[in-house]
Amino acid sequence: MTAVIEARPAHRSPQVLRWLGAYTASTLGDSVFYLALSWTAVTSGTPAQAGLVMAVAAVPRALLLLFGGVIADRLGPRRVVIVSDTVRCLVTFGLAAALLLAAPGLWALAAVALVFGAVDAVFLPAVGALPPRIAERDQLARVQGMRGLSYRTGAILGAPLGGLAVALGGTASAFGVAGVLFALSLPLLAALRLRPLPQEDRARDGTALRDLADGLRYLRGHPVLGPLMIVVLLSDLGFVGPLNVGLAVLAEQRGWGAAGIGWVLAGFGVGAGGASLFLTVRGRIGRTGVVMGGTMVLGAVAIGALAHVPHTAAAVLVALCIGLLAGLSGALCNALVQTECDPAYLGRVSAVASLGSLGIAPLGYPVTGAALGAWGPGPVFAVSAAVCALSGVYGLAVRAVRRAELPKTPEF
Repeated sequence: MTAVIEARPAHRSPQVLRWLGAYTASTLGDSVFYLALSWTAVTSGTPAQAGLVMAVAAVPRALLLLFGGVIADRLGPRRVVIVSDTVRCLVTFGLAAALLLAAPGLWALAAVALVFGAVDAVFLPAVGALPPRIAERDQLARVQGMRGLSYRTGAILGAPLGGLAVALGGTASAFGVAGVLFALSLPLLAALRLRPLPQEDRARDGTALRDLADGLRYLRGHPVLGPLMIVVLLSDLGFVGPLNVGLAVLAEQRGWGAAGIGWVLAGFGVGAGGASLFLTVRGRIGRTGVVMGGTMVLGAVAIGALAHVPHTAAAVLVALCIGLLAGLSGALCNALVQTECDPAYLGRVSAVASLGSLGIAPLGYPVTGAALGAWGPGPVFAVSAAVCALSGVYGLAVRAVRRAELPKTPEF
């Protein structure tokens, strides 16, 4: 179904609000699902076996993500997202029923994790390709801010909701809640009316491998998007390790405890949410490329400083600054990808942009862990901060990225 999308600010657009509601429901469902999966795995086996079950999802996601971008461009993002959430809904309800009737082994949980990882590989590029089909180009920065708020809402509320469901009705109940949340996204997605794109047919010519190669050539030849993918990769490589692995080691050494980790992550979430809210309200930031690179460098300084704060309160404050700066630079980077990219290639470009954080960066977790054990948090956080700073410096050094601007937002 296609239609002309009338010009209006994103926060007043029924199209954007439907998409945002579906995305929020899906994100909540994801959070509840993974909490229920980890709890079921822990109670059904050893901690090591539970870790393997949780890690299984990353394998198909990393291997199939680029081809997921091809599928999103070939079939259209709305169709792919609907099918993805339908599959997740049915699989989750099936697992809930299995838990009510029997006690499925770890192999069944691993199989479900594999399915979710494969679905993520097509879902993530499709989600990245949807905004230009439902919003005006000058509203895409605001849409990215709204998406950031939605993601933070799902991440913050999903875990407590899943924990409450487990406490009240067991893991089968939690999986059932996740299935309901995935189901809630479907009518909202079905009601979306997408903007027709004249370039759309180009993405459907040839084989999947040829389409993937075509997308990579497009990226390599684009003056902004090609360098921007390097900025994204360096930022992910420097950022993901300290926040996902180093923080636990830091909390243990400083005596913050598990509660301290929670407070630090909450500080980061509040900062990132604040950045998303700011971009949602403002709609556009001038000198976008300069602000993006500058906030990356400042965020890198904050990451390096986190390893040297002794008290929990100070660490929460530093984490809030990291979230604010990293959230703003990340949202601006995503908005530039949305506005600079030919929509016919957006699924493939979104897949490449996601590959760093979801495919390559997690492979460095063992290296980060070994380095933390050998040298401690200080040097590891310093190196990670240097990599993050390099991403911002590189963005500022490339003239096309430095001069990149988001479209001006009209007054409504």
